[in-house]
Parts: sequence; C-alpha cells; structure tokens
Amino acid sequence: MTQAAPTTLIIPQDLGGLRLDQALQRLLPEHSRSRLQTWIKEGLVTVDGASSTAKNKVWGGERIVVQVQEKPEAIAFKPEDIPLNIVFEDEHILVINKPAGMVVHPAAGNWEGTLLNAILHHVPHAKDLPRAGIVHRLDKDTSGLLVVAKTLEAQTSLVRQLQARTVKREYRTIVWGQIWRNGKIDQPIGRHSHSRTKMAINRMGKPAVTHYEVLERFGIHTYLRCNLETGRTHQIRVHMQFLKAPIVGDPVYGYRGIVPLRLMTETLQDAVLNFKRQALHAIKLGLIHPATHQPMEWQIELAEDMKGLLEAMRHEDPSEASDEVFEFSEGPYYADEEDLDDEEDWDLEEDEEDVE
Repeated sequence: MTQAAPTTLIIPQDLGGLRLDQALQRLLPEHSRSRLQTWIKEGLVTVDGASSTAKNKVWGGERIVVQVQEKPEAIAFKPEDIPLNIVFEDEHILVINKPAGMVVHPAAGNWEGTLLNAILHHVPHAKDLPRAGIVHRLDKDTSGLLVVAKTLEAQTSLVRQLQARTVKREYRTIVWGQIWRNGKIDQPIGRHSHSRTKMAINRMGKPAVTHYEVLERFGIHTYLRCNLETGRTHQIRVHMQFLKAPIVGDPVYGYRGIVPLRLMTETLQDAVLNFKRQALHAIKLGLIHPATHQPMEWQIELAEDMKGLLEAMRHEDPSEASDEVFEFSEGPYYADEEDLDDEEDWDLEEDEEDVE
C-alpha cells in the first residue's frame, strides 16, 4: 500500500468529547472507520506530535497528522517492473510462460505484483485495453503458457477463438491413484454451495469437457496429458477430483485423507510432501494469429519442480514393493440445484485464479 502526502487537521470544538477514530471519521468521511483505526494502530496518526489510540478522546484544538494510505485498489492497475518469461511477441500478441506463484489479475489480497502489473510495464498502451489485454487466466499456482493481446483487434479475435473453442490448450498434471485408460470427462461446473471461492460438479452449471491421456503410471500416482474443450474456473482440478484422482499438491480439491506414506519410499514421501502447489502446467498453446490468420503453436518444457517430482516417482516407484492398491475414497462434490451461481468470472478461461 503506497503512502500519499500527510494530511494535517485541527479538531474543531464541536467534535470535542469524541473518540479519536470517531472524530477522524467525521473529518475524513471518504475513509472507513476500520481503515482509520488501522492507521491509528500502525502509528500513522499523531495527535500533537504523539501517537495515540483510537479510544482516546479529543477535546478540540488538537493538531492531527494523518499519513493517508492509498486504497489497495488504487495500485491494482499500476505498471510494475516485473520480469516476464516471454515465449513469443510481436506487435499483436504476447505469449508468456507464467511461473507458479504469480497471480494473473489483481484481486483482494493480491493488488500488486500480478501479471497484469507486469504487462502494463512491458506494454504501456495496454492500459487502454480491457483487462490490459488478458483474455484467459491461469491459477496462481499453475504454471505455463498464457496469451495476451496487445491491440483491441487482437483481443477481439482471441476472445472469439476462445468462445468458439478453437484455441488448443494442453496441460500436464500428476494425480493421485492409478489411471488405466484414457478418457473424457463431460461434467458441468458451477459454484460450490458452501464455499463461494470453490467450484463443483453442478448439473445446472456450465458445460465443461476435459480429455485426459495417461503418459506414465506409477505405484500410486499417474502422469497425465489434459486437453480442454472448455475453459471453466478450476476445470481440470474439479474434473480430476470427480475422477477420484485429485492433483498432487492441490490445497483445495486435493487428497484430504491421510497420505498413504506406507506405500511410498522415504525419498518419494519427501518429494510429495514438499511439493507446495498443484502439479499442473500449461505446456502447449495453439491459436490462429489475429493479424496473419495463420495457425501458431507453442510448446515449452515441463516446469522444473514437476520434473523433479516425476524423477522421484520414476526412481522410487514402490509399485513392485507392495501389492496394496491405493484408491482415493472421497467422492466428488455435487452442488444442489438451488446452489447455482449464475455468474462466472472470466468465462473464457479456466483457472485463477482459472483453467485448471
């Protein structure tokens, strides 16, 4: 939160007898009382040169100095010099390899340090575009490819391609359990009834289709390729939970029971328990270039942390050491019909935090 110039006030006599926070709320009505109390507690408000508490009373004539702090929303669309891993760029589009841990779009709790802030620094004129040219998102802890428009014409084209489901998006993920055949999950997704930040299988939700293919199978994990037809919020994560094969490291839709440590070697235990994000990576992206109308495709390497996790599984695969079969027993959550939320953020993407 950035700091504006100090504001100096003199308490008028007619406010004498009020608490400091009450008097300030009368004098600075544009700020909430809770915000003013926070500033007082943090020492950003002085009374006649000394710190005070919100409960202390004022009697009129006191000189108050307030170090006014900008609201976090005010810095949400400010450029920040944040390095970007650029895979492709021309005057129309920008393709980025987003690292895990970076939020795409500012929101409560993440008003700065986002991909949007970085884009505004790298492409200053993006300030004139809706969402700075961002047309789809990835969750904070999902890594991989994401395309950004640099012109309004390019943004319109990309949005239409996403709506027409012609953008090719391939992901790699590591899940719990053994999956024995390739398949397709066609289950609608809507808001969770009890947690509005979560999604769930919802028969009244929006259509969501995920294709998955087994790449490697281990003792109690499977490495998958996932391709999306749609881009619903948390799509892959919710669909993997539905498949009873939740993504390793997923803090929301992941395995909530006791991790089957007895089925893993000590090395594999350490690798899995120390993997601190969902093992999901957007590895390939294909689209029609908005200006040349030529098909373009990009593919990147698997994220290093996921490479390390796979290596631990390949070298410490316990499948031969135990005949016990691990199955994820917790069933998927189905939302009730009355729980449907008609609004869905960023319908064209999946993750945000989104497509996963």
